[in-house]
Amino acid sequence: MVGPYRGLFDTPGAKGFVVAGFIGRMPMSMLGIGIILLISMITGSYATAGAVAATTNVSYAVAAPLSGRLVDRFGQARVVTPLALVNGAALVALMLCALWGLPHWTLYATGFVVGATSVSLGSMVRARWSNLLGGSAKLHTAFAFESVADEVIFVTGPAMVTVLATAINPYAGLIAALVFMLGGSLVFAMQRGTEPPITGVRHVGGSPITIPAIALLSCVYLALGAVFGSVDLITVAFAEEQGVKGAAGFLLAAFAGGSMVSGLWFGSRAWQLSLRTRFVRAIIVFAVGLLPIAFIGSAPVMAIGLFVAGLAISPTLITGFSLTERLVPPSLLTEGMAWISTSIGFGVAVGAWAGGRLTEAFGASNAYGFSLACALLAAIVGIGGSGLLRLPEAPSPAKG
Repeated sequence: MVGPYRGLFDTPGAKGFVVAGFIGRMPMSMLGIGIILLISMITGSYATAGAVAATTNVSYAVAAPLSGRLVDRFGQARVVTPLALVNGAALVALMLCALWGLPHWTLYATGFVVGATSVSLGSMVRARWSNLLGGSAKLHTAFAFESVADEVIFVTGPAMVTVLATAINPYAGLIAALVFMLGGSLVFAMQRGTEPPITGVRHVGGSPITIPAIALLSCVYLALGAVFGSVDLITVAFAEEQGVKGAAGFLLAAFAGGSMVSGLWFGSRAWQLSLRTRFVRAIIVFAVGLLPIAFIGSAPVMAIGLFVAGLAISPTLITGFSLTERLVPPSLLTEGMAWISTSIGFGVAVGAWAGGRLTEAFGASNAYGFSLACALLAAIVGIGGSGLLRLPEAPSPAKG
């Protein structure tokens, strides 16, 4: 299984941007649960915590395609550095507002700026791989590796934040996220040798979201994002209901762990099935795998249920990014990738908000029904519109 991945790092410069990109995007798994833990501890309200986290995710979702377009036009380094600095200042401001007990609107305002200036390093890393390996069968493996890296982040990040916030200080998890973001982003911007060139081409077709297939993928990932956002918040409340709040991060790590395992396997294979077929099957498996968590009432069993439910996450993300790479013009590639991330971000925001409301109204165990409904919706939309995802030209880059 390791063989296909080993050859990736023979590519000059790959190790540098992969390591920096990994560190710099650690906060994507830390900010949400870190904000939820901090705000819920201060206010005693999961609804408020979910709303602040949702505000951060909405602003990220709105801004990500815009920053992606700036990157395509001006280059990664010129956009990443100022965004990272402003993002760090905004996160410090959010923590200070919480520390000083300022009005709740200050939490929403600073959270909005944190989200709007968050750096979409995952999209930029994948754009670098596309620049280096475009047209090669290795690109499938590179995207698979990045999805596995994302899941390693989602395994370690929530557990780290939970331990830091509950065992040391409510602010410690967000401080760690700040350090990772600044260090990784600034070092990533310094890796100029592998930065995709600025083509200077102004694509006449407008934004990638106007491509029907990209719009379809965005709708699917919007629903999947709602699953991720709601599961994050509901699981924190579920762990508290079970009297093991400190285990919330480890329950979320199980969810990401299933995805990590499947991603390693999925990326190591040379698939003969089309990207479209792989995508449809992955979202069906995801919806089916999520069914049990709505009926589980103990933390140990929930860890197993979340692990199983997570097994289809990486295959769904890998095929989605691969389809995007094939469907979007090279001059708009970063923005196209960002639309997938922004759809997930919008969904996470909706899921965090709805999860908070439903948890307070009906309890955590019952609130998981919302997560299941969103997974079923993603499967219905993906299957219904899958005809838009056919790629008539050439063989899939996954072959070989």
